[in-house]
Amino acid sequence: MTAQQDPVQLTASEAARKIREGLVTSTDLVKACLARIEATDGQLKAWAHLDPEHALAQASEMDTIRQAGRPLGSLHGVPVGLKDIIDSKGLPAERGSPIFAGRVPEEDAAVTERLRDAGAVILGKTKTTEVAFVHPTDTVNPHNVKHTPGGSSSGSAAAVAAYQIPLALGTQTNGSVIRPASFCGVYGFKPTRGVISREGVLQTSISLDQIGVFARSAEDTALIADVLKGYDQRDAKSYPRPRPAMIEGYHADPPAEPALAWIDLPFAYRMSADAVAGFEELRGELGTRVEMVPAPPAFAGLVETQRILHEYEICQHLQETFEAHWDQISDTLKPVIDRGRKITHTAYEDALAQMQASEDFFHAFFMDYDAILTPAASGEAPVLGPTTGDPIFCTLWTLAGLPSLSMPLMVGETGLPIGVQIVGAQEEDGRLLRTARWLIARLQANAA
Repeated sequence: MTAQQDPVQLTASEAARKIREGLVTSTDLVKACLARIEATDGQLKAWAHLDPEHALAQASEMDTIRQAGRPLGSLHGVPVGLKDIIDSKGLPAERGSPIFAGRVPEEDAAVTERLRDAGAVILGKTKTTEVAFVHPTDTVNPHNVKHTPGGSSSGSAAAVAAYQIPLALGTQTNGSVIRPASFCGVYGFKPTRGVISREGVLQTSISLDQIGVFARSAEDTALIADVLKGYDQRDAKSYPRPRPAMIEGYHADPPAEPALAWIDLPFAYRMSADAVAGFEELRGELGTRVEMVPAPPAFAGLVETQRILHEYEICQHLQETFEAHWDQISDTLKPVIDRGRKITHTAYEDALAQMQASEDFFHAFFMDYDAILTPAASGEAPVLGPTTGDPIFCTLWTLAGLPSLSMPLMVGETGLPIGVQIVGAQEEDGRLLRTARWLIARLQANAA
């Protein structure tokens, strides 16, 4: 690191290496992040809770461990932010709602435990929409404060994009990692459903909730996903077998040039004109590596399938909370709850069957393709308003539990980022990350 380089400019991979080599201390990095937050978060509003004294104490301990020559984890001394629905012992977890004001968990979530095991420093809690659903928080987009950062992982995406922190965790039940990553111009990765435990995270949908990560490089998403993965018998969707090798997959060379599919989605008309033009140019650059594939007729109904599952299950999981605190729920969320309460158990069972059918379809589909190339969002981040943007280009892949990665590879007509999403087969996350590395290198070579 040069004398002029601010530590906040380091990616997580660079920071971890430099801390291991003694070229920078965890304390210096955490101090730099806290200074950046102090300078920028008055406008950005990405953080719900910060405890600088505790963060610096963690960093000091990591520095002492390194100096003593003791074992170091893969994220040793690297600060990480947690979406405020993820528990961290002693830090408030208020879940974006006055209902949970003052809530301080006594135990870590499973992912928080894994971060600590890897030597990471828990810097604080990033803002989320109300109970990680539809009503926006006050976080703004770092590229233009008049625009939304996306949701529900609003603060995590914005904090990474603004160089306040190198890594942050989010969750996705529809588009809540991939879409804000696209809007904020960072990498967002949601691994296969069941790879990462959700224990200690607010449950809004047992079927759909998934953990994701934000970073400023694809390599960093692989690095932290490897840390977070693992079987947890307390999580109904966690599967008892080995997980994909993320960082190993990212660094591997594909045995042949990957085969990509572009599916003609039934809701493609919701893309903005600049996104349409950008993806036409991108497909042109990739040439024969992309095959145009018609969408099966059943795809049109899967958006409704996701909605039924999400709304039915959030009303089941949080029924007592909603009933006891109805006056503390936003007018944005109340109609969604009312709608969810009217969903019949038969309709819910049918939706579960459709979700399984989608998983079966993609299992066969990926016999012929390495990844699906698709938008991460409909276009640039919309202006601030009653929603955090359209999640439609994430819905199918989330429903099927597929690994998905948003990469900040395009810019819209007003200069805001537009993400390029690639989607892979279940439990082939390493292959997806390998394809991402190939794709980035291919585009860089074309631009040279």
